[in-house]
Amino acid sequence: MQKGIRLNDGHVTYLGLLAKKDGTRRGCLSKKSSDNTKWHTKWFALLQNMLFYFENESSSRPSGLYLLEGCICDRAPSPKPSQSAKECLEKQYYFTVSFTQENQKALELRTEDVKDCDEWVAAISHASYRNLANEHETLMQKYLHLLQIVETEKTVAKQLRQQIEDGEIEIERLKSEIAGLLKDNEKIHASPAAAPTDDDSEIKKIKKVQSFLRGWICRRKWKTIIQDYIRSPHAESMRKRNQVVFSMLDSEAEYVQQLHILVNNFLRPLRMAASSKKPPITHDDVSSIFLNSETIMFLHQIFYQGLKARIASWPTLVLADLFDILLPMLNIYQEFVRNHQYSLQILAHCKQNRDFDKLLKQYEAKPDCEERTLETFLTYPMFQIPRYILTLHELLAHTPHEHIERNSLDYAKSKLEELSRIMHDEVSETENIRKNLAIERMIVEGCEILLDTSQTFVRQGSLIQVPMSEKGKITRGRLGSLSLKKEGERQCFLFSKHLIICTRGSGGKLHLTKNGVVSLIDCTLMEDPEGTDDEYKSGQDMEHLDFKIVVEPKDSQSFTVILVASSRQEKSAWTSDISQCIDNIRCNGLMMNAFEDNSKVTVPQMIKSDSSLYCDDVDIRFSKMMNSCKVLQIRYASVERLLERLTDLRFLSIDFLNTFLHSYRVFTTADVVLDKLITIYKKPISAIPARSLELFFASSQNSKLLYGEPPSSPRASRKFSSPPPLAIAKNSSPNRRRKLSLNIPIITGGKALDLAALSCSSNGYASMYSSMSPFSKTTLDINKLYVSSPIASKIPDEGEDKKDKVEDTSVSKQDLSVREESDNDPNQSDDGDPEASPTKSPTTPKNVKCKNSSGFPTDQRNGDKEFVIRRAATNRVLNVLRHWVSKHSPDFESNNELKTKVIAFLEEVMHDPELLTQERKAAANIIRTLTQEDHGDNQITLEDVTQLVEGGKADPFESHSALEIAEQLTLLDHLVFKVIPYEEFFGQGWMKNDKNEKTPYIMRTTKHFNDISNLIATEILRCEDVVTRVAVIEKWVAVADICRCLHNYNAVLEITSSLNRSSVFRLKKTWLKVSKQTKAVIDKLQKLVSSEGRFKNLREALKNCDPPCVPYLGMYLTDLAFIEEGTPNYTEDNLVNFSKMRMISHIIREIRQFQQTAYKIDLQPKVAQYLLDNSFVLDEESMYEASLRIEPKVPN
Repeated sequence: MQKGIRLNDGHVTYLGLLAKKDGTRRGCLSKKSSDNTKWHTKWFALLQNMLFYFENESSSRPSGLYLLEGCICDRAPSPKPSQSAKECLEKQYYFTVSFTQENQKALELRTEDVKDCDEWVAAISHASYRNLANEHETLMQKYLHLLQIVETEKTVAKQLRQQIEDGEIEIERLKSEIAGLLKDNEKIHASPAAAPTDDDSEIKKIKKVQSFLRGWICRRKWKTIIQDYIRSPHAESMRKRNQVVFSMLDSEAEYVQQLHILVNNFLRPLRMAASSKKPPITHDDVSSIFLNSETIMFLHQIFYQGLKARIASWPTLVLADLFDILLPMLNIYQEFVRNHQYSLQILAHCKQNRDFDKLLKQYEAKPDCEERTLETFLTYPMFQIPRYILTLHELLAHTPHEHIERNSLDYAKSKLEELSRIMHDEVSETENIRKNLAIERMIVEGCEILLDTSQTFVRQGSLIQVPMSEKGKITRGRLGSLSLKKEGERQCFLFSKHLIICTRGSGGKLHLTKNGVVSLIDCTLMEDPEGTDDEYKSGQDMEHLDFKIVVEPKDSQSFTVILVASSRQEKSAWTSDISQCIDNIRCNGLMMNAFEDNSKVTVPQMIKSDSSLYCDDVDIRFSKMMNSCKVLQIRYASVERLLERLTDLRFLSIDFLNTFLHSYRVFTTADVVLDKLITIYKKPISAIPARSLELFFASSQNSKLLYGEPPSSPRASRKFSSPPPLAIAKNSSPNRRRKLSLNIPIITGGKALDLAALSCSSNGYASMYSSMSPFSKTTLDINKLYVSSPIASKIPDEGEDKKDKVEDTSVSKQDLSVREESDNDPNQSDDGDPEASPTKSPTTPKNVKCKNSSGFPTDQRNGDKEFVIRRAATNRVLNVLRHWVSKHSPDFESNNELKTKVIAFLEEVMHDPELLTQERKAAANIIRTLTQEDHGDNQITLEDVTQLVEGGKADPFESHSALEIAEQLTLLDHLVFKVIPYEEFFGQGWMKNDKNEKTPYIMRTTKHFNDISNLIATEILRCEDVVTRVAVIEKWVAVADICRCLHNYNAVLEITSSLNRSSVFRLKKTWLKVSKQTKAVIDKLQKLVSSEGRFKNLREALKNCDPPCVPYLGMYLTDLAFIEEGTPNYTEDNLVNFSKMRMISHIIREIRQFQQTAYKIDLQPKVAQYLLDNSFVLDEESMYEASLRIEPKVPN
């Protein structure tokens, strides 16, 4: 029965008016007050099971409401009156309404008419529906009684059927006994009694033998049948199915334990702490951090108990009904996933409180946590749904099609995949936040900018920082020296907005250097520093490996950071990523500023106004996650839409560019991509989609020029000169510009750049110049804006020139020298270089103020839009080509035709007479990168090592120290690992029949792993003496521990896997003599590289380690296989599954990050020769024979 209902004021008012109008009973009644002292006259109205009362009949709003369902209404006796009031009470009649709810007081009412009283009692009794409730209760009791009777009758019937069956069996047995007795009686009567003979005894023996043979043949037949079934595919499938269920039970137990630790070690203690007198955290923050994790724990505890009950009924394992119960409950994960990013953000904010951070570290230090952080536990639920999907995939793979629960499992899988699609958009961003928080916790001083959830991790590595003197010059006498390499080594972390430079302390903690947090918005990248000291260039080992970052903060003094990479390949990777981050920030800044103040169009509104950026269409689908440009990421798209996004001038997403260049071979060819870039360069207006141009400018003018007829202005094509770019630097010095950046001024604060005004005014640059006047950081070289125009070259005003010449004296000599070198462009004017002083705000020049209406031709005034578009298009093409050439050089090394085509295009670009100086230099740099044969990687290759160690006899294992073996093993492992091309990671080629042809480098890595593992096992089994074997084992364990310190986790797994081989593991006498310390180290190493939880410990170690590093390749191959098997390359609509490409690209980027950072280990030929010598290595069978020989089996 319903105990209550929820009504808001609107509902109550409406129902009250309805009751007054159409109520079954209405009238005035007296109601006893709550203190039982007074009676108040109210106007009552009865509507169905609700009794409303009003102050009077004309009231429009009810004063109260009673829910009459289940109540009891009876006449009540009149109270004993006093002598004075006796006469009045004789004309009054009372009745009460008693409610079934607890603690609810009865309603006492009275009326002056007995008939009226009886009618109210009858109406209220009818409205209470109590008769129906009583009748329902009576029927339910009868129903339950009948059910008991039916169950009893079923039990009795079952017992009777069993008795009948037993009686029938007994009858049949007695009939057979009677028939046997009758046959024996007939034989006795038919033949006279005779004494037994020898023949009868022989016959009995023969029958006995025949009976034995029949039994043996029958047993053998059954054994054959059973063995055939055991070897059958169906039995194998059922065994694998049971194994999947058993592993699922173990995983579920582990997950429940993780949730239990999260709730009991963190959630509940923090709730208690929030209730203390001086709470380190509020209850709201606790709820925001942990969300509904306690509910998730209760749900999975119930599911785990159901799984255990199913295992108890083995071998009949039926799981479909369990998933049917679980599926409706899994929607609670949507809330967890949706708010998980916010949860980590709140946690990061709370950790700024020292008391909370100290308390949290105490909780994390508990033994149950196993050195795992709270962030780790909060992320576990994010991966549970994919784990269920993987388990169901395996279950369905081993479940026959005619199985009773096949359809139910298919349905459960489809529902989980639908839920997983919602969760997938949140996982990668959460992983990025975890990475940022892990780095922030390693920095002793802390780093608040990493608590910004919009920071995206790009790369990390070790670089050498060249020390600078106080005057900004390079320190003399130490460049290229060994001490510089040791003392100047820095751990660098590149994010989408900042570069962090740290030193590594003795305890593994990081310390920020002076000016160690570099904001990329204030940076200018110079890849080939010029004008440096001669001593700096004298270091031959550092030549062409350095790059400079000039930082010009708006609120502090500028400084310069010079970093040196270990190889040209690593330098190219760093500079390419830094340049992409700078371009990304400046492109976003351009869009933000362009639509900030001077236009009503904001960036979100601009995106909303272009439905192609967020609305699904026939040729594109979007996810719910945004990229670094705040634009929805692409999930599925056609090749044409992907190429369109690659060349969309509004966005410059690093993630999209990396994903596209990693995976474009799957859905298109390099020639198609290059042709698209060439088209964008040659025809920037016509090649860019109209919707991109519409929203690139907040103006609708010149629409005919942009979208209608071909442009008539000579500046719409590339056969005429173009204005040079607008400098971003503080003093507009050319050495401050990055060569491949989008050379349009970006204002980091205050008033924004108005692109609309730029395109609509008679002289766009004049209005733009004046709009930036409040800022001293950004200046414009007005005399260079239209240097190609004969009219513009005659404009400069004498007074302005004199003023500028005086201000030029404040520019440093270094700026002047570099400016002179950079300005030797034949297209530029011979006039001076009048630039505003950095200490003075720029003002609008006189020539612009008074001549902007007649100083330039009409075609130039109308071409400002085309100028900005061409500059953006040129920079986009050169940026993509530069990223492609520098980070994906194998594409051009293996395809000479493509390489020739790119060089021809870049040479054509360089011969363009109106090309800007920095654009020409950028094109030249790309050509130099393509044509140089020496890539600057002077590290020795595995082929060189093999040639050096060929011939001669290798020294024995005893002659090498553990440190030498560990270092050389790390060097060899990295040499094998770093040459794997990323093309081999697509398509699961390592699992195909022709894997040696498709993925030769992956197969060579696998062979090298097995060879080293076999070498270690052979070395142990060669020792006949137990003491010697123990010494060899302990030495290899020491090698493994040193490899762990060197971040060579591949070698750790090579050694631990060899120790776990059956031929080594069975040596019980040997293992009894191994020391406890060595066994503890083995346990620690095995736990580190264990495959439990998808290598969770190894993944955590890789996240917290700095390159160089050699990860275990099998872990990544497992991830790639899961992605390849779970998702196709194309959808049913023939759209590219770009979400899959993005996941694969993230894995490849992590692998390539470890490939590009080399170890600084010198080759020792003798040790390398021992490790590569396979002449004495035994095969698996020989190893086991040797193991049996040195420690024979003990008979039972």
